Amino acid sequence: MQLYNKLSAKERAALIDEAGDERFTLSFYKYAQIGNPTLFRDYLFLHWNDMEVLGRIYVAHEGINAQLSVPAKKFDTFKTFLDSITFLKDVRLNIAIEQDNKSFLKLKVKVRHKIVADGLNDNTFDVTDKGVHVDAETFNTLIEDQDTVLVDMRNHYESEIGHFKNAVTPDVDTFRDSLDLIEDQLKDHKEDKNLVMYCTGGIRCEKASAYFKHKGFKKVYQLEGGIIEYARQVKSQHLENKFKGKNFVFDHRRGERISEDVISQCHQCGKPCDTHVNCANEACHLLFIQCDECKETMENCCSTDCIEIIHLPYEEQKSLRSGKGNSNQIFKKGRSEKLKFKA
Repeated sequence: MQLYNKLSAKERAALIDEAGDERFTLSFYKYAQIGNPTLFRDYLFLHWNDMEVLGRIYVAHEGINAQLSVPAKKFDTFKTFLDSITFLKDVRLNIAIEQDNKSFLKLKVKVRHKIVADGLNDNTFDVTDKGVHVDAETFNTLIEDQDTVLVDMRNHYESEIGHFKNAVTPDVDTFRDSLDLIEDQLKDHKEDKNLVMYCTGGIRCEKASAYFKHKGFKKVYQLEGGIIEYARQVKSQHLENKFKGKNFVFDHRRGERISEDVISQCHQCGKPCDTHVNCANEACHLLFIQCDECKETMENCCSTDCIEIIHLPYEEQKSLRSGKGNSNQIFKKGRSEKLKFKA
């Protein structure tokens, strides 16, 4: 019984190329009471591995958060499987705006304490008492109201490349950092302002809206399906698109374009750019914004120090990565002092 990946990302990419079949990138989440997350995790892996589904999935007692790549020819089978699970029947699937057959190259189903790291004690408030879900059209109307405060519930490296006009974009590294910050900034407007929130696919707002209602906010709203669903509705219903730039996504694409606006800059030269990359030095792996010109001159690296390292023999590079003090800098996400034009 296979419960873990046996193929490397490189081997899987080759198989995808060889098959030549179309794949769909999608995501979904659902808060629900799962008695045995480990057993549920294994159940999902066995079935999805057989369907050649790839992706990153978190399972916890509180529910599931999934980002997936599904073979187009097996989509109906995949949907039937989801509907066979009581709490996932007819769950909303956020289909990516831009498709990429290699958005995910492994199937990773992991058991976590929570499906989103929010740092909250859920026993202290009613997590089911959520804000009002609004569609794209209603959202567009709400955010033009002078009594509305629009808040981006994502992290700084996400909102840097794209956000709604007039949105408050907290300068935070994690979702949990934003909650108390937002409450403090808006503490004088808990009753007189509409608190309207959005995120990538809706999951962060789901918990945040209940938390802010618990904290005394009277008029709380959240964008149904997040930016992903908003972009779909704007296109299908011919609505005005009020989102500027790219929507950051957590797969190999790193972003999908929602408008032609480029609102950020290369972290190395300052030119307009909204392409996220990871430093080629595996001991660094820093996430930052890099234009094509800098990518060529800097050899896909964030600094001259990292360029020197990638030219060392592999075994020497590996030895430099060993040890607790030499772990990678991935969580800096654009804040490294090595980047001259960091956000």
